[in-house]
Amino acid sequence: MALDGIFLHYLVDELKPSLIGAKIDKINQPEKDEIILTLRTGGENKKFLISASSKHPRFHFTKEPKANPLKAPMFLMVLRKYLSSGKIVDVIQYQNDRIITLYIEAMDELGFNSLYKLVIEIMGRHSNITLIRDRDNKIMECIKHISSDVNSYRVLFPGVTYVFPPDSNKLNPFNFNKDELVQIYSEKSIELDKNMFFNLFTGISKLLSSEMFDVYSKNTGDNSIEKISDFTINYFKNLESQIKFLLFKDNEEFKDFYITSIKNYMNLNCEEFQDPSELLELFFKGKDKQDRIKSKSSGLQKIINTNIERCNKKLSILTSTLNECKKKDSYKIKGDLLTAYIYSIKKGDNSIKLLNFYNENEEEYLDIDLDTNKTPSENIQYYYKKYNKLKKSEENALEQLSKNDEELEYLKSVLSNLENSEQYSDIDDIKKELIETGYIRFKKSPKDKKDKATKPLHFISSDGIDIFVGKNNIQNDYLTLKFAHKEDTWLHTKDIPGSHVIIKGGNIPDSTLVEAANLAAYYSKGKLSSNIPIDYTKVKYVKKPNSAKPGMVIYTNNKTIYVNPIEPNLIRK
Repeated sequence: MALDGIFLHYLVDELKPSLIGAKIDKINQPEKDEIILTLRTGGENKKFLISASSKHPRFHFTKEPKANPLKAPMFLMVLRKYLSSGKIVDVIQYQNDRIITLYIEAMDELGFNSLYKLVIEIMGRHSNITLIRDRDNKIMECIKHISSDVNSYRVLFPGVTYVFPPDSNKLNPFNFNKDELVQIYSEKSIELDKNMFFNLFTGISKLLSSEMFDVYSKNTGDNSIEKISDFTINYFKNLESQIKFLLFKDNEEFKDFYITSIKNYMNLNCEEFQDPSELLELFFKGKDKQDRIKSKSSGLQKIINTNIERCNKKLSILTSTLNECKKKDSYKIKGDLLTAYIYSIKKGDNSIKLLNFYNENEEEYLDIDLDTNKTPSENIQYYYKKYNKLKKSEENALEQLSKNDEELEYLKSVLSNLENSEQYSDIDDIKKELIETGYIRFKKSPKDKKDKATKPLHFISSDGIDIFVGKNNIQNDYLTLKFAHKEDTWLHTKDIPGSHVIIKGGNIPDSTLVEAANLAAYYSKGKLSSNIPIDYTKVKYVKKPNSAKPGMVIYTNNKTIYVNPIEPNLIRK
């Protein structure tokens, strides 16, 4: 990822005019590691997002609405106490590293103006947001507490003195002299390779270092201190005059971004943005959202996978039982033969060889074991009892196998719905479904409020026809059994867990049918596959068997269409 010190240097330059002098109207914390400052700047309100996500740390202006938790976290309450109505007076990057400090002037609890620092550390899993009182450098609160067990160099929690992360012993490429460069160069025994600038200067990623080295080796090619120093100064002087915030895409997939063109990305599509916040929001929006949804749904995934594993074990046991039951007819034959030749059996015999008259193809004799302590009649009853026991076991196993297959199909459909979740509310709906079906134990408190039911996805086809997609099995049942008219068209992936799709109205154009089939494939377990079969029929031919689990139906009079799933490009209501 190209969110290095150099990118942050120019990002801060772009954001400073809007940040300095801005008044903090509101502070929210929609995620455990993310805050949003609502700023009054330039005569309008702007939302400034700061994220300490371990995968996607960043800061930029945002227009994306986010729901807030019902209970304010401690970090948020501290920020509101000290920074509400405060004014941002400066924004400084620490030694061109991935550490940004917002200086905020606000009134303290005694009514005096105090200066606070909001330090943003953009460092992968070590990312953090820390509120510091400027006069004594004491930490007021931080979004992630770090103890000495985790970090022996410094701790981060309220009351301790804030310490910056350890220095990298590199130079600031925007502020260095040749003597410093000579010292670093000799101490580190720098080699003349693509990582040379990465090893010498802070904030330069390996990607940019490789890019700089290509230019340097073509123009110079030696490792003299003077040449390296002059080249670095001139490189960033020229770069500053032609900064472009670029997004690199492979077809429609976002690959990376930076403030200049990159040779390694020459084969990728490139889109330029005037506003870096717009670029960052577009790039991180989908990635960050999916990661958070995946994290929030991990508990439910564990429950579902545990039950799927249980069903698979049960399937193995039932299959083994059915294989054992295949022997049942041999016990009946032995019982019949012993009955037919009972006069030939004497008590005390341990076996007998009898002609098998059931084999019409050839003459066959069977050796039948006998219990010497049992009478001939008792031996006969033993084989009949064995036959009847296996017969009942087979009937029970077949019944259990059918129920197990239904349960396995249901659990896979829930897992598919969970993987296709787009909002936190989708996960909450699936949790409620698992509670209703008994997979999660839940005791409802009398104080619990009844949540408002969420709605299925609603798309408009290119022909202007309404298409509805269920986001979970409860919605699937509602769409198919209650909402849809009997002449509407119903679609579902063939033998693949997925959503029910309803096309409203009759006389459906082929283009709408294909678009609805794509929705059925995209919101299914097979969304990453190709040539997915989609069954479709009239709603009147879709029935729900008695005692079937949510979302489970049977259907007739269906036809099949094959599609390659792509992200839907339809109007969504």
